[in-house]
Amino acid sequence: MQNQLLKPEELETLMKTFPDWELHEKHLKRIFEFQDFKEAFNFMTEVAEVAETLNHHPDWSNSWNKVSIQISTHSAGGLTHLDYRFVEAVELVIEG
Repeated sequence: MQNQLLKPEELETLMKTFPDWELHEKHLKRIFEFQDFKEAFNFMTEVAEVAETLNHHPDWSNSWNKVSIQISTHSAGGLTHLDYRFVEAVELVIEG
């Protein structure tokens, strides 16, 4: 179930629920901005725990106070329920 591609209505719900995430052809992307490098790095550490727990790892990068996260399920060829769970968990991290 987790590796099933999201249905159009599920994807629509995801985008309405988390409007800060940008939908690209087969992945989601969001750039997070923090006060400084330390805060950005702490966020990355928490998201790394999420990724390990879900066994689903994003493509990401960091430049000083910004963290860019891109997520999709490569083996399924697009966005799945696992990506949805990942986005939900990352949003909980950012909410603190």
